[in-house]
Amino acid sequence: MLPATFKLCAAISYQHLRNMSGLRRQATVAISQELSKLACRRMGPSAWINQVRRRSSLLSSRLEENPFSEEEMSYIKQGEEALQKSLSILGNQDGWKTETVAGNGDKVLSKVLPDVGKVFRLEVVVDQPLDAVYSELVDNMEQMGDWNPNVKEVKILQKIGKDTVITHEKAAAPPGNIVGPRDFVSVRCARRRGSTCVLAGMATNYSAMPEQEGFVRAENGPTCMVLRPLAGSPSQTKLTWLLSIDLKGWLPKTIINQVLSQTQVDFANHLRGRLAHTMARTC
Repeated sequence: MLPATFKLCAAISYQHLRNMSGLRRQATVAISQELSKLACRRMGPSAWINQVRRRSSLLSSRLEENPFSEEEMSYIKQGEEALQKSLSILGNQDGWKTETVAGNGDKVLSKVLPDVGKVFRLEVVVDQPLDAVYSELVDNMEQMGDWNPNVKEVKILQKIGKDTVITHEKAAAPPGNIVGPRDFVSVRCARRRGSTCVLAGMATNYSAMPEQEGFVRAENGPTCMVLRPLAGSPSQTKLTWLLSIDLKGWLPKTIINQVLSQTQVDFANHLRGRLAHTMARTC
C-alpha cells in the first residue's frame, strides 16, 4: 500500500510543479490561442497586426490610469493650445513691421491679428548655449525677479506633470508709473523638439489666486519663446519671443506699444547680464 501512496503523492507533486510552471507560461499560451483563432478565421498579416494593436491598446487603457484630474487635463490642454497658436503666428512671415532695432542687432517687430490684437516679436542672439538659457528661463523661473527689473515676482502655484505649470507673476511698475502695477496668472508649458525648445503660455483662471488688491489683473497670450542653437555657432542661442498681452485698464495704445516693445529689448539685455554673471560664477 505504501508504494502506491508514494507514487500517488509523487504524481500530485509533479502535477503541482507543472501547474506552477504553466502559470509562468500563461501569457505565451494565451497568445498561442489567439493566433490559432485568427488562423482559423484566415486573417491576413495586416489584419492580425491591427487586431494585436487594438487588443494591446485596450489592455493598456485598462491598466494605465490617468494620473491627472479633469481640471489638470484642462490646464495641460490650455498649454498645448497656447503653444500651437503661438507657433502658428510666428510661422506666418507676412505683415510684420519693424518697431525698433538696437545697435547690437536686437530687433522688435509687430503686427495686428484680427482675433488677438497687436503682437510683438523679439529676435535676438544670446552668447550662451541653449541649455544655459533654457535652465535660466525654465528651471530658475522663480528667480526672474532677481535680475529682471520689470518683474517683481514669479511664483509657481502648481506643477502638472513635468512640462506644465501654473504661475503668478507680478510686474514691477515702470519709471514714472505710467502703467500701474499689473499681475498675471498663466498656464505655461515647455516642449523640446530636437535642438529647438518652445516655452509657451497664456492667461488662465485659477481659483486659488483671485485678483489681488493693488494690482490690475492683466492677461497674457498666446505667447511663447523659441530657443534654437545659432546656425554654425552652437555656443550661441537664437531667441525669438512672441509677446501678446492685454494690460487692461484705460491706457492709450501709443503708450502700451512703447512700453511693450521696450520691455522686450530690456529683457534681452537683462538676460544677457544674468547669464554672464552665472557663467562667471560657475567657472
